[in-house]
Amino acid sequence: MSFGVFLLLIVAGFVAGFVNTLAGSGSLITLPALMLAGLPANVANGTNRVSILLQCLTSAGEFRRLKVLDLKGSFYLGVPATLGAIAGAQIAVSVPEDIMRKAIALVMLIMLGSILLKPEQWIKGKIQKMEKNPGWRELLIFFAIGVYGGFIQAGVGIFLLAGLVLGVGYDLVRANAVKMTIVLIYTVAALLIFAGNNQVEWKSGLILAFGSIIGAWVATHFSIEWGAVWVRRFLILIVLISVIHLLGLI
Repeated sequence: MSFGVFLLLIVAGFVAGFVNTLAGSGSLITLPALMLAGLPANVANGTNRVSILLQCLTSAGEFRRLKVLDLKGSFYLGVPATLGAIAGAQIAVSVPEDIMRKAIALVMLIMLGSILLKPEQWIKGKIQKMEKNPGWRELLIFFAIGVYGGFIQAGVGIFLLAGLVLGVGYDLVRANAVKMTIVLIYTVAALLIFAGNNQVEWKSGLILAFGSIIGAWVATHFSIEWGAVWVRRFLILIVLISVIHLLGLI
């Protein structure tokens, strides 16, 4: 591996780790970087899960250490999301990608309207942790988000944030903590599947993960120190970039 490729993976990992911790869509950065490093698309998709797993582990651990992670909520909401991801992966092959990308962009635009028009709902929140088990409404929401994650990984963090803020009532900082733990739960299963099918290139994955661990650690402390207001502003930027990318404008 050349030094240029090594540096590319480190930088891409750092940026993706930072972006994924505060919002989502970091895979829009890491997947092209892995393919530029010479990996086929399917191997790049599997290898990317190494980075996702370790950045989530880092971020969730820091959020827990800083006492903003609701472990109970993460587990209860992570189970339906994981089941949804398995279902989504099974039916993904029957949906044309261009239709799916446009539908995702439309949903993101609707969500952007909520972020812009109801800022207090994203900043203040209604709960610090779940006092009771989630109801059928919350379970269905996170099953549906999991189905989307089964279709396509990129952007799933943004939808998880929407579910955690609008559906459950967390503020953005606590929602990010729970989001990273949910992704950690179902990425373990996904990585095992990819590895079992020889679609993980461990060397590139670990180099990418090294950068993403640093990015996730920095973003976790940014989130705590700067608060939900700045996280909301960053989320608006990432949603706009994701929509433009999904519509094929860049």
